[in-house]
Amino acid sequence: MGAVSEYMCNRAQGTRHAIVIDPADQTPEIAANRALAAAHAGSKMILVGGSSDTDMDNVHATIVAIKEALELVTWAASQDSDAHGVSWEIPVVLFPQGAAALSPAADGITFMMLMNSLDQRFLIGEQVKGAPFVKKSGIEPVPMGYLICEPGGKAGKVGKADLIAPGQIDRVEAYAMAAQFLGFHLFYLEAGSGADSPVNTDLIRAARESCDLPIIVGGGIRDSRAARAASEAGADWVITGNITEEYDDASELQAVLTDLIRGIN
Repeated sequence: MGAVSEYMCNRAQGTRHAIVIDPADQTPEIAANRALAAAHAGSKMILVGGSSDTDMDNVHATIVAIKEALELVTWAASQDSDAHGVSWEIPVVLFPQGAAALSPAADGITFMMLMNSLDQRFLIGEQVKGAPFVKKSGIEPVPMGYLICEPGGKAGKVGKADLIAPGQIDRVEAYAMAAQFLGFHLFYLEAGSGADSPVNTDLIRAARESCDLPIIVGGGIRDSRAARAASEAGADWVITGNITEEYDDASELQAVLTDLIRGIN
């Protein structure tokens, strides 16, 4: 297990927060400012990708801008003997929609299978296409089982997912067990980008009780109440995406994320 996998799979730190940056929805400069605001607020990882409109160019430019911004403040903090409170050593990880939206500048990549997709492309096709690039570039792959739950949003439609309904406890339990038996390092429960409701907490709890994998929960989490509910149900990572794009002012975004993150644990 590589350094990024070990970092993401460390469950001893309690529930952690990460943001998703979509390169198709913002310039690299704005993405970098939002990533810094999230780091100031207490986010522990930056995921880049997630949209069907991303490509090699905008993904790479966004990752480079974010990493340069983080490296600059890391250097500045190292020169300041009074600096404290914020760790800038957080990974920037690809969260790709497919093999056509990668970058060699990333620290790692969630090498995922959309387990409940009805399309072979998302079960194994995109992974086969992207594997040579990941190998050549030296990006650390983090194997992940990815499951889309209702309401599903655009991710469910694009991924042709057979969505998990709130009452389908047995089904999510079986997927969680299968993810562990297949050797994945992570198990992600997704409600869909911009979802009007998050993943049902009964499903999170069922997954937690059915496998030993770190569980990531994203989609529809817009406030500290929803974040805490996911954490209490068993999420090791809570992910927010769309809320990040609602604030052009970095200080305002930082305040919103600080409140959300404080509510997690």
